[in-house]
Amino acid sequence: MTTLDEAVALGRPERGLAVVSTLRADGTIQSSLVNAGAMAHPQTGDQVLAFVTNGKVKLANLRVRPQLTATFRNGWQWASVEGRAELIGPDDASDGFDAERLRLLLRAIFVAAGGTHDDWDEYDRGMAAERRAAVLVRPGRVYSN
Repeated sequence: MTTLDEAVALGRPERGLAVVSTLRADGTIQSSLVNAGAMAHPQTGDQVLAFVTNGKVKLANLRVRPQLTATFRNGWQWASVEGRAELIGPDDASDGFDAERLRLLLRAIFVAAGGTHDDWDEYDRGMAAERRAAVLVRPGRVYSN
């Protein structure tokens, strides 16, 4: 068995890149590439997988079918994290998250995924303009090769 931290560590050399797969309404899989990292859930403190997205398809799928799988790899090693997504964003309200708290959460997720930025105000403007949402995943299953 692999842990969340071990799975995320595989993606560090690739700037936290993970393939995230969601389920479409027709039962087929939709996959995309994101930068993801592990962090404490901002409300519960539990360790979660976190990433930021504005993907209309990904968010639409997760709103209706919140189960997802994220897979990290390094060479031939891989690890997958399965869980239920919680969305927090301008179009996905969550108790206790006003615009300021969302702004800080999006920054924290970016940093957890290995990101850095020279101009945080510019980052914040881009996140707001693109209506980006935080995706927090409590791992239900973590496994690897």
